[in-house]
Amino acid sequence: MVYLIVGGLIGVVLGWLLAGSKAQARQQELVDQRVEALKQDTVESTRRRVEQEVRGELQEPVREELVEKYSAEARAEADRLVQRLKREAEAEADKVIKDAEIKSRQLVLEAQKEGEAELKTRRLEQQKIEQRLSNRESNLDARAERLDEREEAVKAREQQVADGEAGLAGSQVELERQRAEVEVLLEKVAGYSAEQARAELVARMVSQAELEANRKIKAIEEQAEEEADKRAQKIISVAVQRYAGDFVAEKCVNVVSLPSDDMKGRIIGREGRNIRALEAATGVDIIIDDTPEAVIVSGFDPVRREIARRSLEKLIADGRIHPTRIEEVVGKTDQEVAQSIKEAGERAAFELGIHGLHPELIKIVGRLKYRTSYGQNMWSHSIEVGYLCGLMASELGVNVKMARRAGLLHDIGKALTHEQEGSHALIGADLCRKYGEHEVVRNAVAAHHNDEPQNSVIAHLVIAADALSGARPGARREILETYVKRLEDLERISMGFKGVEKTYAIQAGREIRVMVEHSAVDDQAAFALSRDIARKIEDELTYPGQIKVTVIRETRAIDYAR
Repeated sequence: MVYLIVGGLIGVVLGWLLAGSKAQARQQELVDQRVEALKQDTVESTRRRVEQEVRGELQEPVREELVEKYSAEARAEADRLVQRLKREAEAEADKVIKDAEIKSRQLVLEAQKEGEAELKTRRLEQQKIEQRLSNRESNLDARAERLDEREEAVKAREQQVADGEAGLAGSQVELERQRAEVEVLLEKVAGYSAEQARAELVARMVSQAELEANRKIKAIEEQAEEEADKRAQKIISVAVQRYAGDFVAEKCVNVVSLPSDDMKGRIIGREGRNIRALEAATGVDIIIDDTPEAVIVSGFDPVRREIARRSLEKLIADGRIHPTRIEEVVGKTDQEVAQSIKEAGERAAFELGIHGLHPELIKIVGRLKYRTSYGQNMWSHSIEVGYLCGLMASELGVNVKMARRAGLLHDIGKALTHEQEGSHALIGADLCRKYGEHEVVRNAVAAHHNDEPQNSVIAHLVIAADALSGARPGARREILETYVKRLEDLERISMGFKGVEKTYAIQAGREIRVMVEHSAVDDQAAFALSRDIARKIEDELTYPGQIKVTVIRETRAIDYAR
């Protein structure tokens, strides 16, 4: 490979020299052509110059005379002059040719010098290349020697590894044999087979892992709850202390007092035409029974029930009761109730400092004044939730106006549950979207009963404020059957766990105490059991506020002194 490179370099140098000689010959040819051209130009220019001088000296008349007189002499003189000028031109051309030859020689010498300098430079570069090639060849030889040494070392190591694998295989066979003997001996001593011992070990490890996991979970929960409880207690206590609301108990029926029992006949009218007209105009049922001096107005829609109550009171006070008068009074009362509903919505927005509510939303909020849930008035409840949301938002540094807005509108769907089917939370969210409320408010309304995920802090504040307002003692009433069934469900869920001995629902269903067998549930498992019961109650039951789950593990040691 080295000889090929050297040969190539020599060929390059020879080619360069040949090209230099060709260039020199071409240069000489160009010099000769330039000298010949210069010679011809010099002779021609000299001849033209002489003719011009002669023509300038002779005038036309003199020229004619001289031509006639001295034509022979003039020709001779002209010939002599031409010969002289020709000789001068030839001398000058020779001089120019000599100068051109000298310049060409100088150019050739300069080109030779430049070629020699470049050749010298090329030779130096060639020497450097040869030196590098020589060094690289030496390095390749040394590397080849090292590779040979490594190859020999690898072969030796492979032989050692093969010998070690053979010895290891023998040792492994011996260890397997010894292990089998030890297992047989252990099975005889312990009375357990290998599978039984493995299962026992796995069961113990799982039990220990569960205990360790419960212990860590308890520590993490205690650490998190320690900070969360302090913060939550502070926020809730501040919100509760700063607000006190009135609670109005409403019923599904209204009782209208009569001045005397004779009024019942006038309300009924001839062949019942008055009572039919009143029921048709108001859309409620008028119940007239043996109750003295009282008429019952029954209706599922609280607004219609209120219109009927007011209309009946006006008719009784006026004394004129007939179908035409009934329609007139009911029409006026309908307008009055609509105006009172609007005023109630405006008053709720004014109390909470909320601006920019759509007029239709204001009317729907006012309708909540005639809507109750578990005996709690929804208009008052909505205002209270708005206040609580605002107070907790101010403690957390959240947008207070947005929180109050979401709290006021969170149960707005309940005003239309008599007219539309579905969850009141989703109905309210659709209303908020329809009338241009902010997405945070819409999500808080839709998510306060977990109908969709909560996307903001305000949504969680609405849930907390709703629970606070509904869980106050005396805020809501429940039907006895529903209350009893919830207590039974609490005890049933708690008894469904392993190790539970007894369970009691106390504090009006707001706490469940679970007694466990001390031998079946240890201290760590008791914390896990309380958490599991709480999660199952959340999944299966619907209840206001929160329910405390207390797991009690008791160990009694009894002895007698005789």
